[in-house]
Amino acid sequence: MEQLTTLYIGKERHKFSVAHYTIFSATERERLHGHNYSVSARIVAPMGNNGFAADYKVYKHRLSALCDALDEYMLLAGESPYQKIEEDGAYYRVNFAAEQMLFLRADTLVLPIRNATVEEFSRYLLRGLVAASEGDDLREIELCVASGPGQKGCATWQPG
Repeated sequence: MEQLTTLYIGKERHKFSVAHYTIFSATERERLHGHNYSVSARIVAPMGNNGFAADYKVYKHRLSALCDALDEYMLLAGESPYQKIEEDGAYYRVNFAAEQMLFLRADTLVLPIRNATVEEFSRYLLRGLVAASEGDDLREIELCVASGPGQKGCATWQPG
């Protein structure tokens, strides 16, 4: 009978600081602001004959790489139905409602997400962790992104 084990990873270094705004409707959004997000993961894997299920070091490194790739950028929701993002030389030109905003492309990431929220960030980072873990014998991954104590969004993956 297979024995499953759950690993929890929530290190202080698994964080990223970004600027963003959340869109509420076709005409309403937050003001541009920033957050220091923290990332944690729960990984379910079968117990191996050697007494452990997965190498913490490997998953800690993968989470760090995902966080580092977002750190200190302006994040834009590339799949939002309420805004249009165009490249304009060294800038992204964002049209939202009657507003036009310019962001330096070198400082900005356009992510394949619908909104700049903890829920969408957790889905985005989970896809990255799953892709980096392809071939690993895992049963479930839950990845959470917190914008502060007591406030987080989580996304879950299971094979198949």
